[in-house]
Amino acid sequence: MGEHQVSEQVNEEQLQAFMRALLDDVEALEQILRDDRIESGVRRIGAEQEMFLVDRALRPAPLAPEVLERAADGRLTTELARFNLEANLCPLPFGGDCLRRLEAELSDVVGRAAEAARALGAEVLLAGILPTLRAGDLRLENLTPSPRYNELNRALLQLRQGDFRVSIHGLDELEMTHDNILLEACNTSFQVHLQVGAREFAPLYNLAQVVTAPVLAVAVNSPLLLGQRLWHETRIALFESSIDTRPTDRDVRQHRPRVHFGDGWVREGALELFREDIARFRVIMTAETGEHPAAVLSRGEVPDLRALRVHNGTVYRWNRPCYGVADGIAHLRVESRALPAGPTILDEVANAAFFFGLMSGLAPEHPRIDLEMPFEDAKANFFAAARHGLKAQLTWLGQSLPAAELVLSRLLPAARAGLSAAGIDAADIDRYLGVVEERVRRGQTGAQWALGSLASMAGRGTPEMQHRALCAAMLARQQEEARGGGSARPVHTWEPAALEPDLDLLRESYRTVGQFMSTDLFTVRPADIVDFAASVMDWRHVRHVPVEDDQGRLVGVVSHRALLRLTARGAAAPNGSAPPTVASIMRPDPVTITPETPTLEAMRIMREQRVGCLLVVAGERLVGIVTERDLLDVSARLLEAFLRDG
Repeated sequence: MGEHQVSEQVNEEQLQAFMRALLDDVEALEQILRDDRIESGVRRIGAEQEMFLVDRALRPAPLAPEVLERAADGRLTTELARFNLEANLCPLPFGGDCLRRLEAELSDVVGRAAEAARALGAEVLLAGILPTLRAGDLRLENLTPSPRYNELNRALLQLRQGDFRVSIHGLDELEMTHDNILLEACNTSFQVHLQVGAREFAPLYNLAQVVTAPVLAVAVNSPLLLGQRLWHETRIALFESSIDTRPTDRDVRQHRPRVHFGDGWVREGALELFREDIARFRVIMTAETGEHPAAVLSRGEVPDLRALRVHNGTVYRWNRPCYGVADGIAHLRVESRALPAGPTILDEVANAAFFFGLMSGLAPEHPRIDLEMPFEDAKANFFAAARHGLKAQLTWLGQSLPAAELVLSRLLPAARAGLSAAGIDAADIDRYLGVVEERVRRGQTGAQWALGSLASMAGRGTPEMQHRALCAAMLARQQEEARGGGSARPVHTWEPAALEPDLDLLRESYRTVGQFMSTDLFTVRPADIVDFAASVMDWRHVRHVPVEDDQGRLVGVVSHRALLRLTARGAAAPNGSAPPTVASIMRPDPVTITPETPTLEAMRIMREQRVGCLLVVAGERLVGIVTERDLLDVSARLLEAFLRDG
C-alpha cells in the first residue's frame, strides 16, 4: 500500500468534502485525457516488494518501525503489520538491461532491510504467506502505528458490520472469523507495474487480465495459512476475504468485494474503471487534497489527483489502474498485484519477465483479446491457477489445456518474442525465461516445493517444527542468493526442506501449548449416552473427551477415570430405563488454558490441579487439548536433543 497522510475518525462533513474533491479529480482526469496530456510512446516498468520480518525462531518479528529507522532508506516503507515491510523500486525504461537492473535493485534494497533487521536480532524473509504465522500474531498490537492503518481498520469494520470471515477449502479447510484487518498482513506480494498510454490502456489492460492466470500458475508460492494446506496461491482467496466489507447479512443485491478480478472487459479506458470504483465502493479514507486540480491545469501543469489516488488505493483489483505524475508529466500504469513474494529474487524477476514478455509479445498478435476470449474464461483461469498452480486446466482461446503445456508450447515463445521486440538483452531473456521454463518442466513451483517438503517430513516432528523447517530452508537459500557470486538457486533446483536437530530451535517449538496441542478433536454432547463417549475413547485411543453444547461452547470434559468410577458403582441402566448420559459423569468446570499459555505454566497447572488434561480455549470455543502424554512427548524430545547435543 502506498503511504498517504490520511484523516482519522472522519465526520460526514469531511466525507462530503473529500467526495467533492474526488469528483473534481475525475473531471480533471477527463480534461487531461481530452487534451492528450497522458504520456504516450514510452514503456516503463516498476515493482513493489513486500517482505516479512522474522525472529531467530523464524516467527513474525514486529520490528518494522525500528528496522526502518535503522535502515534509513527512502525506498523502504511500512506495511499493514509491524512484521511487514515494503520497498518501492525506481521505474525503469523497458528495454536493454532493465530486468538485470531490477534484480540488482531488489537485491540491494532487500539486503539493506536485512542488514538493519539483523542488527535488531531479526531477518528478512520473502514468502507469499509465512508458514510460521499463527492466529495470535494477528492482534491489533501488531498493527503498524499509523493513522492510515488505524483508520482503514475502523472504516472496514464499520462497513462490514461484524467480524471478517474466512472460508478456504483446499487439501485442508480453514474456517475462521477475525475482528480486525490483520488477516491481510498474512500476505506479501511482488507487485509489478507497466506504464501504458491512454489510447492503448483498454486493450492492454484486458490483455493483462488474460495473461495474469498463466503467469500466476507458474509463480504460486503460498500453499499454507495458519498451518492449513489450502490453495497453491492462498493469498488470492485470503485477500478477497480479509477485507471483505460486504455486510454479513447480505440480501439479494449483488455486492462486489473490494478485492476482485472484475466482471467484464474494459471498453473505453482507465477512466471507466476509476468511475466504476468511485460509484461502487464507499469512501473509507480521506486526506488533505491541496490545490484544486482545475487551477493546476489552468497554469498548464498537471495535478497529482490526490483524492483519486487515495480512493484508488482502497480498492484492490488484481490488475489495478494507476495514475501518476513524474517530472511534471502525467502517466497511466497497470499494476499487477497477483504475484507472491519469493521464493527468491531471481524467481520474482523471472515471473516479472514472463508477465512483461507476454504483454509485449501478445499485444500485436491479439490487439482485441476481448473479441477473441469470453471474459468468463479469463476469470475462471485466474482462480484455477490460484487453486492448482501448474496443475490447473486453463481455457485459452477456446481450447482447454493444462497450464504447463500452455506455458511451454505457446506462451514462453510469445514472451521470448515480446522481450526481444522490446530490446531486452538476449542473455537476460535466456536467464529469466530459462528459470520459468525449467520450473515448469520440473513441476516445482514454490508452492509445490513446500507441499512436497511437508510430505517428506510427514510423521516426524510437530507441525510447528515442520513449518519452521520450511522457513529455515527458504531463508538459507535466500541468504545464499544475497551473498552473490553466482550462488542464486531458483526454487526449481531446491531439495525438500528437512528437520534439523537443533536444540535451540526445538526449544522454541515448545514454548507455548499452541505450538503442539492436539487440534483434531472428537467431542460429545451432554445429552449423549455414556456408551458413546466410551466408544469414542476406545476407537480413538484417548483418555479424555471434551463436551460441547449444541452451540459449540465448551461445557465439560469426560475422563476415562469417570467411566471407571461409573462402572465400579454398577450404574449401568436397568432394563427399560434411560441410559446414563454424559452430563451425569462429566466434569462441568474443566481446567482451561489458552494457546498462548507457556508450556511450563501448563505443566504447573496440571500438577497443582491434579488433572490429566488441559482444554485449550479461545473465548468460549474449544481449539485444542493438551494431555499428560503430550507433555511427556515434549519432555522426551527435548531430553533426547539435549543429551545428543551434549
